[in-house]
Amino acid sequence: MNAVSTRGIGMTSARTRERLMLRLKEQGIKDATVLNLIRSTPRHLFVDEALASRAYEDTALPIGLGQTISQPYIVARMTEALLADGIPETVLEVGTGCGYQTLILAALVPMVYSVERLGPLQLRARQTLSSLKVRNVRFRHADGGWGWPQHAPYGGILVSAAPIEVPQALLEQLAIGGRMVIPAGSPSEQELLLITRRSETDYARKLLVRVSFVPLVEGME
Repeated sequence: MNAVSTRGIGMTSARTRERLMLRLKEQGIKDATVLNLIRSTPRHLFVDEALASRAYEDTALPIGLGQTISQPYIVARMTEALLADGIPETVLEVGTGCGYQTLILAALVPMVYSVERLGPLQLRARQTLSSLKVRNVRFRHADGGWGWPQHAPYGGILVSAAPIEVPQALLEQLAIGGRMVIPAGSPSEQELLLITRRSETDYARKLLVRVSFVPLVEGME
């Protein structure tokens, strides 16, 4: 596991973070490693300074360009589901955003490949993770629906924006035995799915929870 150093940069009391942990446990998060990471990760570094006092609330917050930082429960739920069957060597993240989920993944898996369609967001995430001395993430500015085929197959794929249908390109880049966690559906009826690839053509799907994500948009900016 890659350690995330947060000493000296915390902006909230241990009591506040502990309340967040208790809330996540009450909502069913069981993985102690994931819970400890949510507690120790400096979420305030990933939001605007004006919102820093709310960084450890269990809520999504705006990060600009019409995007949000996912609520801690959703980050924990997706991470827990992705890694429940073991730690994959490589994970593809679709939707870097501000880099908060990226940092959580990087603390748990050997290599993260992260794709973001919005250049300014990716640059900010790259700078934040660099300041935290994270070395096991590779970034790509591209349409997330394409994935990153050069490094496929991936043992895990985590998608942080919701397509109407799961992109075929992402299914094809998932390793046999690999797991994908992805929200999908119309804006009013999204489901968080766990997809396991059982063979070249066989994928098992499991509904995890009803969710509300920003849409997975085509193209790059």
